Amino acid sequence: MRLPALLYRVYEERLRRGLTGAPLPRHVGVIIDGNRRWARKIGLADPSDGHRAGAAHIANLLDWCRETGIGMVTLWLLSTDNLHRRDEAELQSLLSIITDVVDDLAAPTTGWKLRIVGSMSVLPPWMVTRLTAAEMRTEGRTGVEVNIAVGYGGRQEIADAVISLLRQQAQAGHTLEEATASLTVDAIAEHLYTSGQPDPDLVIRTSGEQRLSGFLLWQSAHSEYWFYEADWPDFRRVDFLRALRDYAARHRRFGE
Repeated sequence: MRLPALLYRVYEERLRRGLTGAPLPRHVGVIIDGNRRWARKIGLADPSDGHRAGAAHIANLLDWCRETGIGMVTLWLLSTDNLHRRDEAELQSLLSIITDVVDDLAAPTTGWKLRIVGSMSVLPPWMVTRLTAAEMRTEGRTGVEVNIAVGYGGRQEIADAVISLLRQQAQAGHTLEEATASLTVDAIAEHLYTSGQPDPDLVIRTSGEQRLSGFLLWQSAHSEYWFYEADWPDFRRVDFLRALRDYAARHRRFGE
């Protein structure tokens, strides 16, 4: 083993041991960003090659979460903005890559429990069919819960939650005044895509961008953030452990 690689492993092990007994997040959100830039940086002409490399890297992250005892992960793979701003050929390739990786994550050997979160109405029917089938294949699993955010936008999620709540009130025969009175924080939360799940304690974003871009707008009100300079395919286990170490050292105020 070369010296730099040996030092890297020693440092990684030191980080891992330092997390023993430390307060760790129950739920980690990850904004997967930088696949296209990574492809350009290493000289790949087709941005889809970057997306494929990024998709292949997801299983590594989930293994790291399992190793450290993190029980829930939300992965943002496709925003609603991506559906309108990407070249059509690249978009179609990206949709296929995402669908394939979700199928892979649903394989019996992985143990992940999948949940698709996003607006299914903005996705092509063939993709919705496959994503839904993959989710159903993981029902009853007890491993790490993995939310796949596809066709996801934070503003749209809140709008959909309010619409769902008002529709529920209307179906129950409530008046407009009764329906508007039902619009409480807790009631809206019950209609979010992530209903019933804990909010993310830590949100990680790769590629150096220091913004949420609408990711889990409602749920991340009290989350801690950790921004990583390199692109997603270059995100290493040691970087993940550093994010957890930084999280463990923070004093969370929850709005106080």
